[in-house]
Amino acid sequence: MTQPFSKKKIQHNKFTKPNGFSATSANKPYRQSRPSAKPKEVQDPIIVLFNKPFDVLCQFTDEQGRKTLKDYIPIQDVYAAGRLDRDSEGLLLLTNDGKLQAQITEPKKKTFKTYWVQVEGAPTEVDLDKLRQGVELKDGLTLPAKINIMENPTIWPRTPAIRERANIPTTWLTIEICEGRNRQVRRMTANIGFPTLRLIRYKIGQWSLDDLPNGQYRQLDMRSKSV
Repeated sequence: MTQPFSKKKIQHNKFTKPNGFSATSANKPYRQSRPSAKPKEVQDPIIVLFNKPFDVLCQFTDEQGRKTLKDYIPIQDVYAAGRLDRDSEGLLLLTNDGKLQAQITEPKKKTFKTYWVQVEGAPTEVDLDKLRQGVELKDGLTLPAKINIMENPTIWPRTPAIRERANIPTTWLTIEICEGRNRQVRRMTANIGFPTLRLIRYKIGQWSLDDLPNGQYRQLDMRSKSV
């Protein structure tokens, strides 16, 4: 059975908690994986928070038979607002609200995402200042990131486990960015010499994982909470 996780307080990094709903197991529906390209407003919006496991594709169908969202999310007509790489874990927001989906994914809206990132090595504040100022990647200069060293979080085990070397320490960081470039966080930490070993998205805008177990979802009650 998957165990929920907790975290210790992180300096300069406050997290808000959504309403406390129970996490629910899921079945396997089938449907198209992409919504209409034109954002639309709906009368009864649905927001689903999902704690995506490692090695799960951020889509509902896959011709190669790999694990996808259909293996976990039985709710009809919801689609991912933004992406999360197959080898990354954590918060994925799904909705039937095209306008909300566009707001979260539109770079100009600057919706901040917070990541818990385990890197190989022990970066110093001088190293982290490079990310706080912005680093030059192949697709251009990154915007300044909010970044801090955090205590090791108490989280679910990953299968397979990360690669660790006995003579090299690892460090957990909180990284907050408002961009969404392909594999951006991994490229940022590699740029300063500290490869990412594990990446968990903890927060998107006002929504966060809190105690949601890995592989389960929470549907928010939109009648009692506005977005």
